[in-house]
Amino acid sequence: MLRALADHGTVTAAGQALHLTASAVSQQLAALEAETGQQLLRRRGRRVSLTAAGELLVVHANAVAAELERAQATLASFGVGARGTVKLASFASAITQVVAPAIAALRTSAPEVVVLVRDAEGHASVPLLLDGEIDVAITEEYRAVPRSDDRRLTRFPLYAEPFDLVLPVTHRLATEHEVDVRELAEEDWIAPLPGNPCRDVVVLACENPRITHTSDDFRAVVALVAAGAGVALVPRNALAPVPGAVPVPVRGPVPQRRVFAAVRKGSEQHPLLRVVLDGLACS
Repeated sequence: MLRALADHGTVTAAGQALHLTASAVSQQLAALEAETGQQLLRRRGRRVSLTAAGELLVVHANAVAAELERAQATLASFGVGARGTVKLASFASAITQVVAPAIAALRTSAPEVVVLVRDAEGHASVPLLLDGEIDVAITEEYRAVPRSDDRRLTRFPLYAEPFDLVLPVTHRLATEHEVDVRELAEEDWIAPLPGNPCRDVVVLACENPRITHTSDDFRAVVALVAAGAGVALVPRNALAPVPGAVPVPVRGPVPQRRVFAAVRKGSEQHPLLRVVLDGLACS
């Protein structure tokens, strides 16, 4: 429960993630404080935050959780082995690029392994993984700095792809071989919603862009470009041909996203997950 509070920020959200009432979570956290003899939570009205002692205990809780994952993986290797169901979440273009081909191959190489796919944006799949709702998350990273949740995950690189500019066919730069993003500083932009890391790519590539339309669906983004509503940056594998819109490579530093599979630390040797991870890497 302490880990859930650290992940989700409020007692109510932690309870929802654990399928418990907020009062049940509060009671258990109070019992944990009494058991440890330390103040773990800082209470300010209805809001709570972790104290230094609480943050320290979360670090140990993460280590314990990883050991439990390893124990389950070890037991599984002596049990049924590569037989069972794996729940996987991925964003749409990665489903097309690696997940679907891996599932097709596994039907022959590991017919007793069933992969259940859930469509989820990259930034949404990691919380699902940490909450235990899925077993594998296909997600992405855009910056060189490590993600804050890396210590709880084991990552397996899959592929990297550039972002292309998408312009209306009538745009003054639509026939160029390459375009510098800075040349579009005064344009209206179409971008993902706040919280989606792809939006950060637009903000970093074009300082203070004028974002007028938002969608997490890149098909919708390209359709809006084709309608003349603005310009966009779209991952190359997510581009779908739409009459009225044209992709143009970026001149200069090209924004990229690095796509990887993630599992909870300690679970990477589970025989079921190994079969799926190996299939994703080969697709």
